[in-house]
Amino acid sequence: MATRLARPYTVSPDSEGGFAQCLRANRLARGLSLAQLAKKVRVSKGYLSRLERQKARPSVRLIKRIAKTLRVDSSSLLLRAGYLPGEMREILHGYPLEAHAVLRETFGEYTGEHGEMQEENANDRGSARSCPTPASLADWEALYETVFGDCFEWLGQREPNSIHAVVTDPPYGLKEYTPVEKEKLRNGQGGVWRIPPSFDGCKRRPLPRFTVLTDADRSALADFFLSWARKVLRVLVPGGHVFIATNPLVSHVVYVALVEAGFEKRGEIMRLVQTLRGGDRPKNAHNEFDQVTVMPRSCFEPWGLFRKPCEGRVQDNLRKWKTGGLRRISREQPFFDVIRSAPTRPNERQIAPHPSLKPQGFMRRIVRAALPLGEGIVLDPFMGGGSTIAAACALAYRSIGIESDVEFYDMAVRAIPALAGLIPNWSRASGRQQAQSDAQQGLLLERPSRT
Repeated sequence: MATRLARPYTVSPDSEGGFAQCLRANRLARGLSLAQLAKKVRVSKGYLSRLERQKARPSVRLIKRIAKTLRVDSSSLLLRAGYLPGEMREILHGYPLEAHAVLRETFGEYTGEHGEMQEENANDRGSARSCPTPASLADWEALYETVFGDCFEWLGQREPNSIHAVVTDPPYGLKEYTPVEKEKLRNGQGGVWRIPPSFDGCKRRPLPRFTVLTDADRSALADFFLSWARKVLRVLVPGGHVFIATNPLVSHVVYVALVEAGFEKRGEIMRLVQTLRGGDRPKNAHNEFDQVTVMPRSCFEPWGLFRKPCEGRVQDNLRKWKTGGLRRISREQPFFDVIRSAPTRPNERQIAPHPSLKPQGFMRRIVRAALPLGEGIVLDPFMGGGSTIAAACALAYRSIGIESDVEFYDMAVRAIPALAGLIPNWSRASGRQQAQSDAQQGLLLERPSRT
């Protein structure tokens, strides 16, 4: 079984290693005309012509028929067309860092792109600029910086107008990440963290119970985010965006604080994901009130989207600061505010067992959108398990992550290279349209989950 790459390798029509060139060369070597080969592989002459002119993408089944007819290695043709043979997919998934290095050493550099960055840069700015794919841990380390410390202190010392985007999942309940509550979390009992062993046969992940917040807690939350937002506003360049994960129970408090600090609210990103949060019957009375749900079953996670005001028009801001908008999925498709997302997969949680770890399949989409021209620095001031920084590495973006908890910081330092090298495990439920969107964004390999 073969898996389609997010985008086929970009090769020019005269490239010696491209599928189109290889197809034409082997057809001529066998003395076959377009019409003769088309008849043998059961396609039209016009379609075969489009394949040789890179105007169409062949299916796996057609590639295998062509390989058999021309008596060439089908695996080679699959690779040239942008597909991975099954055994290679498993190697890349199991040994992402080693496989990168081996492929680079074996085949050398190529003039293609990471995702669609080079193509977009050439189209948008009139000149082709390569955006290298990191091939080793050393390459990734050159892209990011991790800081162990308090983000308030770091933000206070950072130069103004030096960060281009913020993507973060903060401790928006505050209480859940105090030393006392983190100790209860790690001991597996008590406190704000809800850690029952199972529910309907499914083991729950630890989740903070925001329904226990008092008026004083909510007031402290508002003060915390107002102070934080003012510091972030100073270090962000004009037009820089903030993507901030939140919760329907407290999002209004967080959003008001950011607007009061001077940010423009630009909407919300809805991460469609079904978890075990909510949907329960009354505690200790579930039999008596078996037709009652205390809270709706959560099927989405809101991410607030805010922007520091631009200097003048958006186009002027883009020219000067490289910010002011969001990176499009493609020329045809804008960035959307609803993103289907599976829960974080077990293989990612094994790498970074942080209670709030977000999946790479989702993080790479929003991190990619955060830099409209693919240039600048992405900051995560509450780094946690390192998912934002890993996503930035996978996209060849520069980034900085800050974490004040020593255990989470050490976890992130270990996890970032491994998470960055993962092939995201896309949700089958996202459907064909989302899969095409993923492919257009160049988010490594499309790898449907098994059900």
